[in-house]
Amino acid sequence: MNNRLSYMWSLVKAATRKGETDDAIKERLVEHLLANAPKGDIQAAIKLIDEFGSKTSWLMNIGDEKGALLDDAVLRTQPKQALELGAFCGYSGLRIAQALPAGGKLLSIEMNPRNASISTRVWEHAGVADRVTAVVGTIDDGRTISRLKTEFGLEPGSLDFLFIDHEQSRYLPDLLLLLEARLLRPGTVVLADNVKIPGAPKYLAYMREREGKDWRTTEHKTHVEYQSYIPDVVLESTYLGLGD
Repeated sequence: MNNRLSYMWSLVKAATRKGETDDAIKERLVEHLLANAPKGDIQAAIKLIDEFGSKTSWLMNIGDEKGALLDDAVLRTQPKQALELGAFCGYSGLRIAQALPAGGKLLSIEMNPRNASISTRVWEHAGVADRVTAVVGTIDDGRTISRLKTEFGLEPGSLDFLFIDHEQSRYLPDLLLLLEARLLRPGTVVLADNVKIPGAPKYLAYMREREGKDWRTTEHKTHVEYQSYIPDVVLESTYLGLGD
């Protein structure tokens, strides 16, 4: 293992153990963004975060390579209502927001109030706060799904697009809770990051087992964010809803 690969792998393992990037690094990122990206320029904000993640301090957001897959999925889906699980520092929210159709909205579920605050600052500076809203909570907390319905007006079958990029052990349980709440519809597209690294084996096994029954899935072979050494997989799944 060469030095670059060894270094990147150590960062991935450390982030996996801690669950997320250090708070001080996140604050430096936001300060750098506010100081150097023109207000209201979403493309400049995305580019600056990518540069920070590749040159200054590794970030565990989806990154530029896999971000292009996210862009493409949203552009093809043209969701009026999108949902993401895991806001982190707001990067994926920026990428989704730029690809939303006119009138499209994104709700971002984030369990860490500090991350939600940081993400909101990023979205406000980039000029997309009218399209993206952070919701502090978790899908399994017994409150957040109800809030999505009562406070944010989500109705059965109202989700057109779902991006999953939070704690990998929660990928499958949270997807099943959203299905149980009947928020997805036939045709809803679900994109899941980090399926190989750190890994979501139960989610991957579920999608493979349900292929052609409830789901149609494409496995995108790519790399862990901000390097080209460590392989990763992004799953893009379309809900068939054949039992609905």
